[in-house]
Amino acid sequence: MTLEFINPVDLPVPEIYTQVVVATGSKLVFVSGQQPEGLDGKLVGYGDFAAQARLAFGNLGRALAAAGARPEHVCKITVYVVDYDRDEHVPIIEAAQKALFGDHKPANVVVGIATMSPGYLIEVDAIAVIDQAAESNATTR
Repeated sequence: MTLEFINPVDLPVPEIYTQVVVATGSKLVFVSGQQPEGLDGKLVGYGDFAAQARLAFGNLGRALAAAGARPEHVCKITVYVVDYDRDEHVPIIEAAQKALFGDHKPANVVVGIATMSPGYLIEVDAIAVIDQAAESNATTR
């Protein structure tokens, strides 16, 4: 799998994402929106945006692993935030995103929404691309 990261000279260079990601590979992984839920399917961190963000990104990592994908295979994420406030939410989202992705910077978008299920404040989905041949070779070495 190859990801080409492009930050055009006529666009600002973002801190935690890349403006354009070109993905080449043979297996696409689409991860449904991951919410701040424990294994019992119940909300964790009621009223605590930071706790919910950490868990949503953690759940995203677990979902990727279940498909044989790693965070560095992700080319795009979408973050949905209830009552989005850039100044309040972006630093928290950045911390949760860096905890999962490290220096990897997939393309991303943050979407402010009016509401989700009661108490839910964030949801994150992803698209990843894996080169199956390269992954097979890596696991047989």
